[in-house]
Amino acid sequence: MQKIAILGSSGSIGVNTLKVVRHLDHRFKVSALSVYNNINILEEQIAEFKPEVVCVVDKDAASLLKSRLDGSVRVLSGEEGLVTLASEVDYDIFVGAVVGFSGLAPTIEAIKRGKRIALANKETLVVAGELIKKLCQEYNAEMIPVDSEHSAIFQCLIGEKADEIKKIILTASGGPFFRFTKEELEKVSVEQALKHPTWKMGAKITIDSASLMNKGLELIEARWLFNLPAAQLDVVVHPQSIIHSMIEFVDGSVKAQMSVPDMKLPIQYAMTYPERVEACFVENNFPLIGTLNFFQPDRHKFECLAIAYDALEAGGTAPCIVNAANEIAVQKFLEKKIGFTGIPELIKKCLDRIPNHQKPDLGIVFETDKKTRELALSLY
Repeated sequence: MQKIAILGSSGSIGVNTLKVVRHLDHRFKVSALSVYNNINILEEQIAEFKPEVVCVVDKDAASLLKSRLDGSVRVLSGEEGLVTLASEVDYDIFVGAVVGFSGLAPTIEAIKRGKRIALANKETLVVAGELIKKLCQEYNAEMIPVDSEHSAIFQCLIGEKADEIKKIILTASGGPFFRFTKEELEKVSVEQALKHPTWKMGAKITIDSASLMNKGLELIEARWLFNLPAAQLDVVVHPQSIIHSMIEFVDGSVKAQMSVPDMKLPIQYAMTYPERVEACFVENNFPLIGTLNFFQPDRHKFECLAIAYDALEAGGTAPCIVNAANEIAVQKFLEKKIGFTGIPELIKKCLDRIPNHQKPDLGIVFETDKKTRELALSLY
């Protein structure tokens, strides 16, 4: 039986991972869980899955949880607690499902232990892709993507030769504002942006999907996951979200991975790879699906996607700057301090003012993230 540590167990990926564990309870046991501050759901998870260790990033919430437990579970706190969890707990599979830059440090610890990384925290590769890939090689750690798009590419690449790939095509739902004009985007409310047409996700990722920044970050992640340059990475808008991504080969043929949208499928695949294990989560009904549509994304209208493409081309710490600035910009939008189109504006200001280091080490990555956040918080 394999042991699993889930960072971000109260979020969409974490909750769905536990559904997979419940489905395959003869194969997997939960050894560790973490949340930011949702101790109510964590307490329910502790009662059902009985982990050895949990971490609550919010220290006040961690203290409250300790007072409610009988001491049978070790409770860690703070972002340093995530690192301790990753570096000390007994597990075989590390599910990195926290949102944002805070997922980087614990993922590094899991890599150094040579674990399988079921990666949903795209920021790890966005901000330090080249360094992370080198660490995986050095410590013989296995990285399996959980995002539906990257899982699709991962599956499509099995048995294929790298030099026969023409390009990778990531699909995007287009979010709720695909048909909005640029003028209409300026008036978008927080409530509108939080209504995603296909996926049920946390607030930050939902806003990223609405701005197409989520797809931009996925492009950067794909560059490092699959070792392909920007020229071989593309995005198409596919509103039905049935084709999760595609590969076009040099002979013009295309291979796609398809299913009705359900995050439990890529999560289970990352946990059981190279096996395909029976699941009862979805039922594909293609006559009911009917038509599949594809559109070119408008980078002029959705500036966040254009910014991500430019950062990918620029390399160095440019993606790190974009990621940090975007996290603060989304936070400011959710707090109604800036408008929807203020998100790319803030990111561009940070790119103009923070130096891009072309050969960063991890220390420079962490320092760049810190300086970018400080600047972004001071703007507007």
